[in-house]
Amino acid sequence: MKLHELKPHAGSRKDRKRVGRGPGGTDKTAGRGHKGQKSRSGAGKGSYFEGGRSTLISRLPKRGFNNVGITFEVVNLGRLEGVEDTTIDRNTLELAGLVRRKNRPVKLLGNGEVTRALTIHVDAASESAVKAVEAAGGQVILPAAKTESAEKAE
Repeated sequence: MKLHELKPHAGSRKDRKRVGRGPGGTDKTAGRGHKGQKSRSGAGKGSYFEGGRSTLISRLPKRGFNNVGITFEVVNLGRLEGVEDTTIDRNTLELAGLVRRKNRPVKLLGNGEVTRALTIHVDAASESAVKAVEAAGGQVILPAAKTESAEKAE
């Protein structure tokens, strides 16, 4: 016996039913009956459709707070002691494992202490963090904020 001689047992395999392909029982309407929503292509409205009435999810009361503001990647001052460089930017923080999500801006918070002069480039910083870094002889560099006249020109 060779591989090309192998065949399934007689009657063990059956061709699939090809509906809507000419006379022979399942032609014309292809087993869908006449007219109506279920006879159309793309029929069915999904598991949450309730016949056109307002859905259950819309009728239930909504609770809580949905934050639509900016979500920052937060770095505390105390975590910067483990970083070797004196100039710290986003790439340095990513390599040190302090920042994970690349699509979020970085904010420096004042929790912890700084014992050496650091130059830190971040998108935002708290007042206490800026004061602590400057007290240690370093500086926090923030991106230039848009002025009102520049916003109006856009």
